[in-house]
Amino acid sequence: MGILSWIIVGLIAGFLAGQVMRGGGYGLIGDIIIGVLGGLLGGWIAFYFFHIGDTMTGINLVSILVAFAGAILLILVLRMIGGRGRYRRD
Repeated sequence: MGILSWIIVGLIAGFLAGQVMRGGGYGLIGDIIIGVLGGLLGGWIAFYFFHIGDTMTGINLVSILVAFAGAILLILVLRMIGGRGRYRRD
């Protein structure tokens, strides 16, 4: 998958994850980065834990869903580490 495809899938997945998770987004560039990293994380989880190979094959529904799931997981981890989100203690 080319870099442009990764960016487009990352943009879509990051935007969707930001909408689902609420609590303030990370901006356009942040959403793209979270989407691309979420795609890598989701692809790794799909391959190693579920033995589903080659999930990130281009701009298609499966790639977007894998990147979306990975982006949600990544946002959860970032919020747990950074204390950012709805249940933050001040």
